Amino acid sequence: MTAPDAEDPTMNSESQRAAGEQIVVRNPRTGETDHVFTAPGEAELAQRLAALRAAQRSWSARPLAERIAVLRRWRIEWLALQAEITAALAHDTGRYLIATSEVASVVGMIDRWTALVPGLALEEEQRSASMPNISYRSQYVPYPLVGIISPWNFPVSLCFIDAIPALLAGCAVFVKPSEVTPRFVAPAMDSIAAVPELAAVLHVQPGGRATGEQLVAGVDAICFTGSVATGRLVAASAARHFIPAFLELGGNDPLIVTASADLERATDIALRATCLATGQACQSLERVYVDRRILPAFVARLVEKAQRVEPNWPDIHQGTIGPFIFARQAEIVAAQLADARAKGARVLCGGQIEDHGGKWLRPTVLVDVDHSMQVMTEETFGPVIPVMPYDTIEEAIALANDGAYGLSAAVIAGTLEEAEAIGRRIDAGGISLNDGSLTAMCHEMEKHSFKLSGMGGSRMGPAGYTRFFRRKVLIRQHGQPATMANIAESNISKGNTP
Repeated sequence: MTAPDAEDPTMNSESQRAAGEQIVVRNPRTGETDHVFTAPGEAELAQRLAALRAAQRSWSARPLAERIAVLRRWRIEWLALQAEITAALAHDTGRYLIATSEVASVVGMIDRWTALVPGLALEEEQRSASMPNISYRSQYVPYPLVGIISPWNFPVSLCFIDAIPALLAGCAVFVKPSEVTPRFVAPAMDSIAAVPELAAVLHVQPGGRATGEQLVAGVDAICFTGSVATGRLVAASAARHFIPAFLELGGNDPLIVTASADLERATDIALRATCLATGQACQSLERVYVDRRILPAFVARLVEKAQRVEPNWPDIHQGTIGPFIFARQAEIVAAQLADARAKGARVLCGGQIEDHGGKWLRPTVLVDVDHSMQVMTEETFGPVIPVMPYDTIEEAIALANDGAYGLSAAVIAGTLEEAEAIGRRIDAGGISLNDGSLTAMCHEMEKHSFKLSGMGGSRMGPAGYTRFFRRKVLIRQHGQPATMANIAESNISKGNTP
C-alpha cells in the first residue's frame, strides 16, 4: 500500500533540522491549511532514539508472554480512543468508512500477531547430518531499534503493520508517519501513553525528509513504504549504515480478463479494485487487458457501473469516492490523462478533476490506450481504468509483464484453474484469481515484491515477524574435538583427511 512521497527537499536546511521544522498541513476536503506541527529537531530525535534503544534491553528480556500481554492491554486503550482516532484520521484523509476500517485493522493486527507468534521463532535443537557428534540450536536476536517510515494513503494501517510484529519480536520502534496526514498521531499516542511499558519502546512522531534521513542513520533496521525514487534513497542510506532495509514500493498492477469470464463479476471487480480508496493504494488495479471478443460488452457494462459512483462531497458520509489526500497527486493524474488523450486515448466517463477546495476524480474509463502512454506504464494512484484489448493469452501475459513494477496482479477467467494457469506466468508477488487486490485483505500469506516494487523479507505471513530477528546458531560438540594431529599434512599419505 504505497504512496508517492510528499516531502519537499527545500524545507530541510541545517538550521531547520536543528530547531525542528514547522510544517503546515492541508485539509484534503477543503484545500485549506488548518493544522500545523513541529517536526523533531536533530537533538530531540537523537534523544528519543537513545531512550528507545535503552528501554529495548529490558523489553526484549521480558518473556514473550509478557510482551503479548502488554500489546493486549494497548488493544483495550486503542478501543477506548477509537472514536477520537477515527475522527482525526477522517480529517487526515477526507474519507470516513476507510478511516473506520483502518482504525479497526489495528485491533485485528494485534489479535492476529499475538495469537501467531508463540508458534514462530522457536529454539529447537537439531543434529548435524554430516557430523553426528554436533547438535545445534538457533537463537533469535531482535534488532534493537527499528525505524518505520510510513506513507499518507493508509496512515494508520501502514503506521502499525510493521510496528506490531517488531514489538512482539522484542524490538523498540520509532515510526515517522507522513507529514501529509499527521492528525491521527496525537490520539494514537494517547492510547500508547496509557500503557507505560509500551510507551517506553514505541514512539510515533511525524516529520519531513530531514526526520526520515536522521531516522535511517540512527536505527538498526528500516521499514519504508513509499515511492521507488525515495525507496532508492532509503536503500542507499541503509547500505551506507550497514543495516537491512525492508522496502514496499510502487505498483502498476495489471488485470487480465479472459473470454470465458463472467462479465458482471469481472466489471464489478475491475471497478472496485481500481477505485477503492480513490485508487490511492499500491495494490490497486491500474491497467486492464480484456479479450477482444468480449471487449465491447465489458467496456459498456464497466462504464455503466462507473457512472453511478459518486464522490463523497459535500457530505463525507455519502458517496463512495473520496478526495485526493495529497493535492500534488491530482496534478500527476491529470497530467497522465492529458498525455493519454494527446496520444489518442478516449475518455468514456470521468476524466475531469473536480475542485471543491479539495480535489476529486470520478471513476475514469479510458479506451484506445497502449503502452506508449504514461497511464499504462507508470503508477497512477487515482481512480483511472484504462482498458486495452488482446488477441491471445500469450499477448495478454506479455502485456502484463511489460513494465518496471511487480507488486501484484489479477486474473479473471471462467474457472479458477484457467485463472491460475495464467497467474503463474505473471511476474508479480501476489496474484488474485477471480478477484482483485486480495493482498490488501489477506495478510497470512508470504509474498515478495518483484522488479522495482520492493525488496527485503515479506511483511505478510510468518516472515512479517521473523524478519525482525538475526539468527545466531549455538553449535554443540558432544564428542571429541579435532586436534592439530588431525590437520597434519602426513594424513594425506595415510589416506586420511581432516
